[in-house]
Amino acid sequence: MKKDKVLLLFPDGVGIRNYLYSNVFKDFNGDLVLFHNFDSKTIEATKENTLITQDIVIPDYKESVEEKFLRELLCLSRLYNNNSKVNNPTLLSNWNWNQNSFSKKIFYKIIEILAPYFKSYHKILKLENKYQKAIRKNKFYNQVKNILQEAKPSVVFCSHQRALKAATIFSAATDLNIPTVTVIYSWDNLPKARMALRADNYLVWSDYMKKELNLYYPEIDKAKIHVTGTPQFEFYEDSSNIIDKENFYEQYNLDLHKKIICFSGDDQKTSPDDPSYLRDIAEEIIKADLQNKYQILFRRCPVDFSGRYDQVVKEFNGLIKEAPPLWYFSKSKEWNSIYPTMDDVKLLVSSAFYSDIVVNVGSTMAFDFGMFNKPCVFINYDQNNKKHTEWSVNTIYQFQHFRCMPDSSAVIWLNSKEEIIDKIVHRKDWDSIEKLKQWSNVVIGTKESQASLNISEVLKKIAKK
Repeated sequence: MKKDKVLLLFPDGVGIRNYLYSNVFKDFNGDLVLFHNFDSKTIEATKENTLITQDIVIPDYKESVEEKFLRELLCLSRLYNNNSKVNNPTLLSNWNWNQNSFSKKIFYKIIEILAPYFKSYHKILKLENKYQKAIRKNKFYNQVKNILQEAKPSVVFCSHQRALKAATIFSAATDLNIPTVTVIYSWDNLPKARMALRADNYLVWSDYMKKELNLYYPEIDKAKIHVTGTPQFEFYEDSSNIIDKENFYEQYNLDLHKKIICFSGDDQKTSPDDPSYLRDIAEEIIKADLQNKYQILFRRCPVDFSGRYDQVVKEFNGLIKEAPPLWYFSKSKEWNSIYPTMDDVKLLVSSAFYSDIVVNVGSTMAFDFGMFNKPCVFINYDQNNKKHTEWSVNTIYQFQHFRCMPDSSAVIWLNSKEEIIDKIVHRKDWDSIEKLKQWSNVVIGTKESQASLNISEVLKKIAKK
């Protein structure tokens, strides 16, 4: 009997963590083939911890001017169309309106002039067809097609719907009648009009995300959308991922007798003022003379290699303790060449388990900590002397994905520096974990404990068709 063969595409490290390190392929009785551009160190580490049986290098890809023009025109046209559906002007902030070089200014200005004329949906679909024709002209398409013909996978799986290379790979697979499956990467992705590829099947976290996919991409057949849950939250249900308390505290120089406030940093673009917020919390803890009862555990964003936190961590080194993400990376340190280790899964789970509360600017860490019934604080004020005048929390929390919050008290809103002790230490305005759970059920669904099994079953069915 012929074994199933799944060709795996992981455009970033989060995909490796969520799908290879989880139980999705744990009992897979077939061949797992990694289609990648990873360095040898990444491949070696990945094979050590997973059931990968083969790896194939993706050929070099260079996007043509025609492809790029159509892709960007599609994005802005869809953003206009999406805004007309939900009446949320912040959707247009997902477009970069400020270009640096003269050539880019000309290129994107033409797109900005044309996009309003292509925002009707029938014109968008025509652009989609032109884009599909354009990517098939690239020599990369024929190279990939030859590889797929030789590899003969039962199904092609991608953990991220935004990857440019995956668009051509999926098109080649479609032309060879090889079924394709992609995952909607995160809760905020669909309104952003960055669906690069076209798949036969789409895996979504929840019923809410399925409705969103139907809203923004009505051409996709509902039967092709599978509500499976997402495996990234299953790690919290496995007690073996919790590091022994004494080892954890000793490793990160934590005091066993103090409570932990976890500060979760975002990337620089999402939250450029994070170091100032971290400083605010440290100053208020000291001002209230609570440094003997509380300590701050700082986890930076894995793709943030800036030194922007160095000064505040150094200044408050007795209060702020760092737990750097345990990821490895290539020399380029590009976001798509940085990958987590298995140990980082345990670090993240243990940080949530031992911390009292998490503080950040609007991230999904609220749901991570909610798995252990821990509250989340969303920072909701701008810095008075802010250097990043183009950025504001007033814009952040208007983003479309926050509209799915059924009750605003699902999180604690930190509206000023002066509220830090009341909100973070005393949890003022925090009713219960139930409202966070309600929001979690909307966003990640109620299938998080069986997501791996659900995804595995979908892939098996598709592979055997």
